[in-house]
Amino acid sequence: MHELSVVIHVIKSVEDFAKTNALTKIDTLVLQIGELSSLIPKYIEACYPAAVDGTILQSTKLKIETLPGNAICKKCNIVFNLIENNSKCPKCHIKDFEILCGKEFMIKEIIAC
Repeated sequence: MHELSVVIHVIKSVEDFAKTNALTKIDTLVLQIGELSSLIPKYIEACYPAAVDGTILQSTKLKIETLPGNAICKKCNIVFNLIENNSKCPKCHIKDFEILCGKEFMIKEIIAC
């Protein structure tokens, strides 16, 4: 489970941001995770409490927004969700596409008290 190391890196980044901006308490941390990324949101949520223990983020709420894994068909130019359509264009049923989004992982928002 590489999610723990990713969460630890996020915590360090948020702590650095808090120090730079003189924040003493953070209420909510919002992460965006793409459907096609290698990270699993439920594992991020599971390891988060242990990872933030003893840090400025200890009592922070974690919110995760899932970003769709969309692609564009190279034949008919339709944009579609890869997961919902089993990686096939719903119009022409081919598997020749370019991924547009869904591999992202980012800190969207740090909400201070």
